[in-house]
Amino acid sequence: MGDTQILTWSLSFVPFQALLSPWRPSQSREPPGMKVLLLLLLSPFQGVGASSRREEDFRFCGDRNQTQSSSVIYEHGPATISIENTAQALIIKRPFLPNRRNSYYKYSLPPALGRYRFCVYWFKANRTLRLVYGKQSFLLGGDQSSSISRGKESQKTERTNTSIFNVSYISKGGKNTSLDSASEYFFPASPERMPVWEQDVEEQLTALDSLIAQPLALATGAMEQRMLRRKLGELEKTLARVELEGQNQTFGKATVHATVLRVQPTQAPRHLAFASQREEGGEVYGFTVDLPSSLFMVAKKREEGVEHRVLLMDINSQTMFQDENSSHVLGDKVVGISLVDMVVANLSDPVVLTFFHDQLPRNVTPLCVFWQEDTTASSGSWDSYGCTTVMGGSQTDCRCNHLTYFAVLMVSSPEIAYIHRDYLSIITYIGCLISALASICTIFFLYFRSKQRDQITSMHIHMNLLGAIFLLDVTFLISEHLASSSSEAVCRAGGLFLHFSLLSCLTWMGIEGYNLYRLVIEVFNAYHDHFLLKLCLVGWGLPFFCVTLIFLASWTNYGPFSIPVYESVGGKSTNATICWITSPLIHNIVNLGFFSLVFLFNSVMLGAMVREILRQNKKGHKLKHVLALFGLSILLGIPWALVFFSFTSGVFRLVSLYIFTIINSLQGFLIFLWYWTMVLQARKSTDSQSSSDSIKLQPNSS
Repeated sequence: MGDTQILTWSLSFVPFQALLSPWRPSQSREPPGMKVLLLLLLSPFQGVGASSRREEDFRFCGDRNQTQSSSVIYEHGPATISIENTAQALIIKRPFLPNRRNSYYKYSLPPALGRYRFCVYWFKANRTLRLVYGKQSFLLGGDQSSSISRGKESQKTERTNTSIFNVSYISKGGKNTSLDSASEYFFPASPERMPVWEQDVEEQLTALDSLIAQPLALATGAMEQRMLRRKLGELEKTLARVELEGQNQTFGKATVHATVLRVQPTQAPRHLAFASQREEGGEVYGFTVDLPSSLFMVAKKREEGVEHRVLLMDINSQTMFQDENSSHVLGDKVVGISLVDMVVANLSDPVVLTFFHDQLPRNVTPLCVFWQEDTTASSGSWDSYGCTTVMGGSQTDCRCNHLTYFAVLMVSSPEIAYIHRDYLSIITYIGCLISALASICTIFFLYFRSKQRDQITSMHIHMNLLGAIFLLDVTFLISEHLASSSSEAVCRAGGLFLHFSLLSCLTWMGIEGYNLYRLVIEVFNAYHDHFLLKLCLVGWGLPFFCVTLIFLASWTNYGPFSIPVYESVGGKSTNATICWITSPLIHNIVNLGFFSLVFLFNSVMLGAMVREILRQNKKGHKLKHVLALFGLSILLGIPWALVFFSFTSGVFRLVSLYIFTIINSLQGFLIFLWYWTMVLQARKSTDSQSSSDSIKLQPNSS
């Protein structure tokens, strides 16, 4: 065999599976007892290398005959750890940082000649090599004063290779293995444990930044988001292994910034504070992190005397963290905090993450959340469990008992106490129930009313509007129950039908306005063939066409829709889920846009009616006119315009929400009351031949 041994050594320190060189462990010719006696005789020669105080991840030991004054040379080598023995020096090589590769370290060995037992220890946690030579110990590369520049080195002398005897090595979790005598030994690292340099991290950051910067259409898909988060996980693994120049180092210049903090082991762990650089032009212009000492106490108990690394990920984009509700986080800022090779949860003292920002709008409440990865769902979600939010004027403190990715969720807050939300919910449910029953009753009564041709059309229009209101009330009442069911298809169908009911209600309100135009504006109220059938085709057909088109565009446009609700008591965050439109864009364009057109048209028609009443100005009909206008306002959906006041704030918004909820949830019941009031007024009226246009809208007294 030659004088060089090459062995497979994985820096992950799994048991060895094979050796690259064709050697086999040497078989000693001495009897076992003689071998033990020989080791005992060799031990006192110049001292046996003392074992490390903490468990090493790799150890190489051997005997060296020192025949002349010699030294230890520690220098840069390829992606291996190698030990070479010459008469002049013991040479140990390991990959160096790029800026240190032009220098090496030289240590003097004891002057006494003879056989020495030496051991080389590798500690993965703090990535250090220690040499114990006889009774001396050297932390290789730890003393910068021992560094010698290549340009200042003296002329190289001839080196004579000599063998190392009684060689053995052991990796963490493996068995002690003996090797044949040789002058040089190599321990190649596995590919996944090759040294990582700063440029490797920067290349990964640049690639990740370019993926995030791609068009939003790419990033909105769940598959693309998972791919980006997988890239982020690979970056974290790289940062855990990168060779650092100093204690702390920050990487990245664009969207993603990464900071690695090295925490040295101490007898009494202390808290660790970090402050980011100030950022200009964004909603969030900086953050600080305060890690409690209890965090490092936990780490110390798990691995005594080991250096730890804290990774801080500063991400200025929410692209990788989009949930199904398209939640918005403050300034698109997501901060990740982790301890390498350790899952941290249920800390006794919280981790404090402080975001510095401008004054928040009054209708927004910040909520500290963390990203919860869900392997079973299409995407993850934001959760606030284990986190407490402390709000300030221009800063928000997040106090959490675990480490992960954090952000501040912007929760829409209507500045209404939770007790008012409970009252509004009760009013809505009771109002919808009463409205649905009143609508059915009114439909039956209208059906058996007058059969005169000039009134039957108006009656049937009222009946269709009440039918749409009934459908809207019923589907709204069961929507939340459908959302809690296990069938997503049922919820999609419920959301589609609820949208159809709303559009039908708005459409028939518009038809009521057109009917008012016919009665008041048209001079000749001409008869049209199949006029009521045509109105029904518009009143029910147009909403059906709209929801069908939206569903065919994407069946995911309907389904469970979660509305984040922030409860000020206890700082809890809950979601109210209904079966509805999942796309806010479709809701804004179709629903608000369509209602705006109907409201504008009906307002003009109501104004024309008021003008006609003022023109006639008949005495004795004031109450009748007031009741007619009130009923027409309900029929035309004028109170629905209060929805536009939801963009205001303060007490005015609270009052408008109560009025909106009461009137619109009771719309069917109010039409019922208006109808019977007009019937009673008509019966008391002595002028049954009145030609007022307002009387045309009243139910027949017969």
